Amino acid sequence: MKVDLNGKLAIVTGSGRGIGRAIALTFAENGADVVVNSRTEAEGEKVAEEIKALGRRSLFIKADVSDYAQVKEMVKQVVERFGKIDILVNNAGINVIQEGRVPIHEFSEADWERIIKVDLNGVFYCSKEVAKQMIQQKKGKIINISSIAGIVPLRLQIAYVAAKAGVINLTRGMALELAPYNINVNCIAPGSILTEGTKILFYSDPEKTKKILSCIPLKRPGEPQDIAYAALFLASEEANYITGSTIVVDGGWTAGFVRDW
Repeated sequence: MKVDLNGKLAIVTGSGRGIGRAIALTFAENGADVVVNSRTEAEGEKVAEEIKALGRRSLFIKADVSDYAQVKEMVKQVVERFGKIDILVNNAGINVIQEGRVPIHEFSEADWERIIKVDLNGVFYCSKEVAKQMIQQKKGKIINISSIAGIVPLRLQIAYVAAKAGVINLTRGMALELAPYNINVNCIAPGSILTEGTKILFYSDPEKTKKILSCIPLKRPGEPQDIAYAALFLASEEANYITGSTIVVDGGWTAGFVRDW
């Protein structure tokens, strides 16, 4: 898939690994300069170097999106360095590990606060600051990464499903408010995507793998590149009339459970 992002500047949060890394590299392969954001310096610097090797400009900024002061400083650095922001991808997100997956009456307040701060507050903080710049430019693309868990709740992950559902409606609200400034705001809801984290959590146990694949009509997990291509389309000029939408990339999971009668 190829689109023209030449001359565009993108920020991709949580782009040191997994889906964020795939999005950052795909944007660079299609002509964009990319600001890499991560809380892990070694990973973020490596991705920034990969982008530079593609002939694009890149800058790594270590920042925690759940900290508004750090977000403000990140956006300030980007504007000072590049003079504009054309695309923002709010990808950074976290969830509880397996041991923390318990019902609501046992779910810890600390895990709730931690997940909401990153997965929902982080989207708000980054969008708020970047929108100020895009309003001045009278143009921009904001792409939020939610999850099918924000559409069809999953058990034992109450903070994650709440945050990801919030991201979907936050996307719609932002789309309404920013449309007068020619800013498109859209969302992607990935299904089960094969990253280093999910390989360990879901796909190292044959029984767990079987259960997950039973919910996916295509009978396989997705790849980070599948989400990157959806983001690439939404970032392109070809998607200029799309705003307030959620693209579901889940192999058919939310279409309905497969039943063999």
